[in-house]
Amino acid sequence: MPDIPRDKSPDSTLSLLKEGYLFIPNRCRRLGSDIFRTRLMLRPAVCMSGPEAAREFYSPGRFTRKQAVPKPTLMLLQDKGSVQTLDGEAHQDRKRMFMSLMTPDAVVRMGDALERAWRARLPAWEGMDRVVLHDEVQGVLCRAACDWAGVPLDDAELPERTREFGAMVDGAGAVGPRNWRGLMLRRRTEKWARDLVERVRSGDLPAPPGTALDVIARFRGKDGGQLPPDAAAVELLNILRPTVAVHRFVTFAALALHQHPGTRGQAAEDDRYLEMFVQEVRRFYPFFPLVGGRVMEPFEWRGHRFGRNDWVLLDLYGTNHDPRTWKDPGRFDPERFVGWDGSPFNFIPQGGGDFGRDHRCAGEWITIELIKRAVRMLTTAMRYDVPRQDLDVPMSRLPTMPNSGFAIAEVKAA
Repeated sequence: MPDIPRDKSPDSTLSLLKEGYLFIPNRCRRLGSDIFRTRLMLRPAVCMSGPEAAREFYSPGRFTRKQAVPKPTLMLLQDKGSVQTLDGEAHQDRKRMFMSLMTPDAVVRMGDALERAWRARLPAWEGMDRVVLHDEVQGVLCRAACDWAGVPLDDAELPERTREFGAMVDGAGAVGPRNWRGLMLRRRTEKWARDLVERVRSGDLPAPPGTALDVIARFRGKDGGQLPPDAAAVELLNILRPTVAVHRFVTFAALALHQHPGTRGQAAEDDRYLEMFVQEVRRFYPFFPLVGGRVMEPFEWRGHRFGRNDWVLLDLYGTNHDPRTWKDPGRFDPERFVGWDGSPFNFIPQGGGDFGRDHRCAGEWITIELIKRAVRMLTTAMRYDVPRQDLDVPMSRLPTMPNSGFAIAEVKAA
């Protein structure tokens, strides 16, 4: 049986940093294969792309997330002992805690929290010459996420927490100062979150029943024990930080409304179209490029035998732009979701597979709701101009955003 193609470079780390989101798609196209071998950071790796690859990657019990991403990235996005680093029953037990927070009512409450925070910030935007949406929406989402989670946060503290959460996400795909800054700020944020958990447990801080702070602080696993304070703090941040990170999708949604003005009226008036618009934002624009795993049980696919502990990278961005699934994938077209089959493997902006069994992001429904509410705010709650600016989206920056952060001006509440 022939083996899979190999990237000829002795080590492709610099190419990954240079090409970013296009690193795996470029090689799959060049090599004519959904799978290839390479070396990254002097370690052998196998890269996979496409819906069939995603199906293999998310086959239950096949991959672990332990030691699957560089330690600096892990420390910023998950940290040790988090749900993403667990497997088997331990993972499912912890995942049930997260999914208990994602009920339909809870998703609506998060959307309501965003609208309140957005409307509260609008008067300040009206008084600003230029509003950089990428920066401002971070603060709006930080306020909304903390209110929803039952986390006390006064106005004086909001900028600090917003800066910390933003730095964690912004530094996760970087090498050097951006990454170092995120790690430095994360240590301070973890101390803050651990203090919240300990105060809830001691009775010093009442947490509204059923909120994320309450559920995480009081969660008991199947063994009957509470999470250690450090682990509980990490999981609280794993609710708050990704929610704040949705500001990137919101920025891209604003960019789409601007660059495709014909979508604006439909997104404002038609709930069904709004849902498709949001899904197309999540498919079309780059969020995180890939996800890593380590093989737990050997298997074969596409002529390659995967051995235990092999390092495998699944291409998220390329799978969402696979022309076998998505006709003319480089075109922004919400209508393409009219006939989408709902597969958990061909559309994976936040991972694929099953929410309960796999490592798919528990907050995906909240992400969709937040983008929908933000689009409604942009189209019905305010008017604004879009001045000339650099709206290019660099594909080498991980995670990326428009160079200008998408600035608006002459903001007026509608």
